[in-house]
Amino acid sequence: MLQSFTSNSCVRLIQSHKSTWYFASLVLGYVLYLVFGAVVFSSVELPSEDLLRQELRALKKQFLRENDCLTEERLERFLQRALEASNYGVSILNNASDNWNWDFTSALFFASTVLSTTGYGHTAPLSDGGKAFCIIYSIIGIPFTLLFLTAVVQRIMVFSTRRPITYIHTRWGLSKPLVAIVHATLLATLAISCFFLIPAAIFSALEENWNFLESFYFCFISLSTIGLGDYVPGEASNQRFRELYKVGITVYLILGLIVMLVVLETFCELQQLKQLRKIFYLKKEKPQDRLAILEHDHLSFTTVSDRAAVHFEGKNQPFVSVPTLVSPNDDPMIQ
Repeated sequence: MLQSFTSNSCVRLIQSHKSTWYFASLVLGYVLYLVFGAVVFSSVELPSEDLLRQELRALKKQFLRENDCLTEERLERFLQRALEASNYGVSILNNASDNWNWDFTSALFFASTVLSTTGYGHTAPLSDGGKAFCIIYSIIGIPFTLLFLTAVVQRIMVFSTRRPITYIHTRWGLSKPLVAIVHATLLATLAISCFFLIPAAIFSALEENWNFLESFYFCFISLSTIGLGDYVPGEASNQRFRELYKVGITVYLILGLIVMLVVLETFCELQQLKQLRKIFYLKKEKPQDRLAILEHDHLSFTTVSDRAAVHFEGKNQPFVSVPTLVSPNDDPMIQ
């Protein structure tokens, strides 16, 4: 009997806080997914890092053996300064000395990565004035970019998603959720083809040291606004039409980001995903529920007030009833 009562209490507790339990499971799943990613990345990349470290140490020892006049301390200082300059996009190599990082097209490319929060990190402001302007420019520009993208996506969604789904639903009488799923799948396939597969093939042809996988990797990292910066197009020393190439990449990033947002918004409007999201959200208090609560409180207050008034009147009534005299002849004492 006690076990049955305990189990029923646990079931009632879980059902009454169902949204909280779903949210807790969501948080736990996200943490586990982070740990899973860390384990996989560490197991895959750590051996490659170790091999690279060993290769660099061997090259450094060989260089010092071949150049006895150079001490290890001087070589360390030189390499440290060269790496610091490389972090700002300035290379000491002769074949990279002709590529400027802050001409107009490169600065335009940098501004687009800042406003879209991609931030490859291959180029950074050198001066204090440039760093201060980057802060102010980002504070104003990032919300402006969000407003711009929201307005553009809202207008595109009308013609790319809502009207086609409504037309097919009314024209052929098909189920609207089914039409929405098929439409979202076709739209995602078209976006992947036009902004991932085809650009990856183009980048692999234009960039000498990139294969198709590396080009596809750059497209995904860029349009998802991750922007690791390990692959940046147009940085080769013998890049032809570098200025025009940089402008084209800037246009590609902006258009690709808009298309990705349209696809994501299309999937977010699916009825199945809406129901899935509602599982983890707090339930909103409906106006009818608030009205019922107010009416209940008003009714309770009125009942209490009426009872208090009756109780107060009962206290003021005399214990012995006294008849009302209409005339003096009605008094029995006088009679």
